[in-house]
Amino acid sequence: MKKQILFILFVVVTARSQAQFDRWFYPQTLRIDYIHAGNHDSESYYLSEVKTEPFWAGSEVNLADTFFYGHYYLKLFDRSTDSLIYSRGYSTLFMEWQTTEEAKTMSRAFHETVVMPLPKKEAVAVLFSRDSKGVFTERFRVEYHPQDYFIRPEPSIVFPSFDVHLSGEPSRKVDVVILPDGYTEAEMGLFISDCKRFADILFSFEPYQSYKDHFNIRGILAPSWDSGNDIPAGTLWKRTILNTSYYTFDSERYCMTYDNKSVRDLAANAPYDQIYILVNSDKYGGGAIYNHYSVCINGNLSAASILVHEFGHGFAGLGDEYYNSEVAYSDFYPENIEPWEPNLTTLIDFDKKWKNLLLPGTPIPTPASLRSDYKTGVYEGGGYVAKGVYRPAYDCLMNSFTGNSFCEVCTGAIIKMILFYSE
Repeated sequence: MKKQILFILFVVVTARSQAQFDRWFYPQTLRIDYIHAGNHDSESYYLSEVKTEPFWAGSEVNLADTFFYGHYYLKLFDRSTDSLIYSRGYSTLFMEWQTTEEAKTMSRAFHETVVMPLPKKEAVAVLFSRDSKGVFTERFRVEYHPQDYFIRPEPSIVFPSFDVHLSGEPSRKVDVVILPDGYTEAEMGLFISDCKRFADILFSFEPYQSYKDHFNIRGILAPSWDSGNDIPAGTLWKRTILNTSYYTFDSERYCMTYDNKSVRDLAANAPYDQIYILVNSDKYGGGAIYNHYSVCINGNLSAASILVHEFGHGFAGLGDEYYNSEVAYSDFYPENIEPWEPNLTTLIDFDKKWKNLLLPGTPIPTPASLRSDYKTGVYEGGGYVAKGVYRPAYDCLMNSFTGNSFCEVCTGAIIKMILFYSE
């Protein structure tokens, strides 16, 4: 009887949430492109373009972001009632660049995008970024008027999509779109097989294996002119559709792209919650940014671990747990602020992290010598530094590729995100 009552309550709540979506939105996407510029100490926003896209893959039930992950946050308000009708957290390359040494000596501009379901009425999109205390502060507003004839409805580039793994309607699944870079027309068959391998790899790891039926995966058949991608330090430059490159922020293995507009234009050919770029290269590398995009190469022996590790960043907002990296960041995790990532802590507000998962008597911090006694603990070292930042397990896929599993904390965070998009 209790289960029946809970089921009825679930159906009622879901129906009401669906009615809210139908009240405010069409099942399409409103996309706002903007320029994010500044340096280590400042940031400015400039509107680039507003357009509509034909698909909306996001949940039509969970419209408000309850995680508050990311360095930035989008809120969408109905203009006439000032009601909050949609929100999402996200991060970008600009945020990472601000922590590099280069940002202390010069200013740069980055192209960025926020997407949301298409409002039926006038609305206001408000963008926030975290201040020096980690608090979201309003930075930029864009008003949306449905009758504005400057809002572009046609797609910028059109390429066919193909199904890799389908489980159901986009609004009730995690929808991943895979974009190719550095695959020529003659290598499109390789890309199709690489997409199948992507799905096989992803679903070979837990918790994705247990939640396989919560995912849709599609690929876009978009060839590049040249095979491979850019390696600036090797003076190797390729003409590719997404312009990915190693040596992002002068870090050899960091393979990303500054060409956000091309990424978003290409992704718009299919419904998506997450963008994953597969690069046709055998050189070790990859990268990912939460709710921005993820990148993995197709030919390295470590590709399986890289693929899943990077998706942990892009999809679930997980932080890097290693601390012996040669990354170019400085003060990426200030010790007086609790990181927003669910698997990192500075112990400033540890009660909100994984404290409830610790066994009674677990030392905080947890000495490495006790790692066999405490599978989940508070181990020092993470977020690129050896001191002051702590991780939940001695090892995990967000730390090294020596194992093949996520720790208890990362697994829980991934499951919560899967359910947020699919239930």
